[in-house]
Order: sequence, then C-alpha cells, then structure tokens
Amino acid sequence: MKGALATPTAKDQIWLEPHTYCRLNINMPVLRVYFDEEADLKPDYQLTRASLDNLIAITSTQQDHGWGHYLEVLVFVFWLASATSYRVVSRSFDIPRTTIHDMVHKMSGKLLKILPRIIRLPSVAELEEIGNGFARLAGSPAFSRVVGSIDGCQIRIKPPSVDGLCYMNRKLFPSIQLQAVCDHTGRYLDIFAGYPGSVHDSRVLKNSPLYTEQRYPPQGFFILWDGGYPCLSAPIALITPYKEPVHLATARRFNHHHAKARSIVERSFGSMKTRWRAIFFKALEVKPSFSPQVVACCAMLHNICLANGDIVEQADDWPGEDAGEPHHNQDQRSGECIRERMAAAVSAPDGPVAALEHHDYL
Repeated sequence: MKGALATPTAKDQIWLEPHTYCRLNINMPVLRVYFDEEADLKPDYQLTRASLDNLIAITSTQQDHGWGHYLEVLVFVFWLASATSYRVVSRSFDIPRTTIHDMVHKMSGKLLKILPRIIRLPSVAELEEIGNGFARLAGSPAFSRVVGSIDGCQIRIKPPSVDGLCYMNRKLFPSIQLQAVCDHTGRYLDIFAGYPGSVHDSRVLKNSPLYTEQRYPPQGFFILWDGGYPCLSAPIALITPYKEPVHLATARRFNHHHAKARSIVERSFGSMKTRWRAIFFKALEVKPSFSPQVVACCAMLHNICLANGDIVEQADDWPGEDAGEPHHNQDQRSGECIRERMAAAVSAPDGPVAALEHHDYL
C-alpha cells in the first residue's frame, strides 16, 4: 500500500535500534564487508556467509534485540579469526576495549550453553551410517563396527603464574589438552578440554566423562586410536594398532587399514587448526582459565561449518601426538581379542564380511 511502512528486517533493525552498546560506526571495513551481500567474509571472519548467519541464528535468544547480538557474533568470530588483542579488535570495530572484552566472554558463554546441540553423541539410528563410513575410510568391512576415532592435541597457552610448570608438555611449551572423538566425516562427537599439557593422554582419557561414565561407544561398537592408549574392551572399547615392529602379515594389513580409518580425527584437527590458525599457531592471548572455553568454541564452530558445507582442508601435516607408554589398571580389560578377530577378518580368504559373521566382538 502506498505510503505504508515496510516491516523492518533483522538487518534493518541493526541500523534502527543502536542502543545496546554504543552508536555503530558503519564506515568500519569489517562491518561494511558483512553488510555487503556480495562480499567474501572468509578473509576477515574465516567463515562463509552461510556459516556466519547460521551461527547468528542458533545463538540468538528472545532477549536479543536490535544489532547487539549481530555485533557480538561478528566481534567474537573476528577475534577468533585474528587471535589478536582486545585493543586491536576495539580499533577494528571502533568500540571500547572493555566492551570488546565483555562481548567475547558473553558470546563464548552463549555458545557453551548450546554445546550439547552442536557436539553430541550419535543416536542409535546413526550408528550404522557411521560404521559404514569408517568401513569405507578403512577400505575393509571389518571396520563396520567402528563408530569413532579419538585423539588428543596440545593447545599452546600463556603459562599461569601459579603452577606454571604443570602446563609444560613434553615438547617444552605450556599448553592445555584437547581430547576429541569424531565420526567418519570429521564431525566432533565428544570433546574434553583443559587438562595441563604435562598430563599423560591416557590419564586425560581416564578422567574424562566419556570414560568414567562409559558414555561411548555403545555395546558391540568401538572407537580407534593409535598406540598412545591401551587396547581395551572395557570400560570402553578402544582398539589400537599392533605395536611396531610388526612381523605378521595379518597384523601389518590390520595396521594399514586401521591407520586409514583412524586418521580422520587428525585431519579434523588439521582442518580446525587451519581455519583458526591464528588461535592454534601461537599462545592464546587470554587467561589460562578461559582457554578451554575458547578451544571448545572453535570445536563447535568446526561442526557448524561442516553442517553448512564450509570445509577447509588442512594446510600442513598435523602429526598425531606421541603419547609414550600407556598406563593400565585393574578396571581395564584388554581389547586384544577384538583386535585379533578384526585382523583375521581383514585377511580372511573368504572375505571379511563372511569372517565377521562368525564372531561376536564383545
């Protein structure tokens, strides 16, 4: 109708209601590029427009209004993408430094509240698809009961003033650890972050809810990792390769297929680190107590990007962590019998599928 006012869109509201933090400076390049629908956001935000819009949508609440929430997301993602100081981000957005600090912490809190929606264990209905995916990765149906690959990586931090030596890892730099389980696509199913870098990988595992609460995998399925963990059937089924040097042909074949399937978690780490290379290539410019939250947010954004087809191939080799000798205790049961059956199935002359039909792994 002539003379009627159109209902403002969400982005229109950004301009109409600048009351939450301060008056928005629309001439700042990082803001101008976002509001240009044709502009590529990757150089400034490391996300495609679809991923960024999805992030804005899933973190919005009924309390959000005007441009405040949009700006919080843009500031937070730009801060992750550049891994620079609050002062530099302040200049980029023409917003006070203390406000930038508040925005970053508020946004990380919003993300962590929805973490169970973004990083979650699969449903029973999804297990078959994941198992088939790992069988394709391995190149053998013997791996069709694999529903995850687990690994850990060190995240460089600035050492805390108290107990700083506890954070010094075996490569002699201060860090915290990220333990993650991913599926056949590289999507994270479970993460556990924050243990000091000096703690052994197997001890991190044994203190994680995945292990203590036996959350995953379900009975009859198992997850893969390299020789840093013991080969277990209980309390969780965790299958590792045979220790080198390997002399039997069946063991060599098994290790070859195992490595092809397990390496998906290393590629997943590599993709996440490549996207947020400014975060992972240097010490985090935050307090050590805030570092695990930042790492968890990066893992969540990795899953959001995968869901939106926003894929980054790793730019460098990201070798698996050499965890040293594993620890054992009386509550653990060996998974070597499972590994033997899988190795036999891989090398079975009548085909691995037929061999698998005669074995109950667990």
